Amino acid sequence: MTDDVFRALADPTRRRILDELAERDGQTLFEICARLVTKHGLGLTRQAISQHLGVLESAGLIRTRREGRYKFHDLHTQPLEHIVTRWLRHPPEDTP
Repeated sequence: MTDDVFRALADPTRRRILDELAERDGQTLFEICARLVTKHGLGLTRQAISQHLGVLESAGLIRTRREGRYKFHDLHTQPLEHIVTRWLRHPPEDTP
């Protein structure tokens, strides 16, 4: 699963999507597309953004929920927290 997280984070568009969800969680595909165009000048299709969201969801970095006919995307930071604690759990030994 860690490899999936790193693969998902390797793409700058997916990192921008995560930034947008960190700023305002619970966005629809339409809202994410609009924010990427207005704030970052990314003119990707809804289908392309949807594919990026699929990669992020597969990596566990976002979760989706349906309310009526709308699908909302929420940031899920647990995979990132797992990676960070893996490396920060043991303090580095001092080397001369």
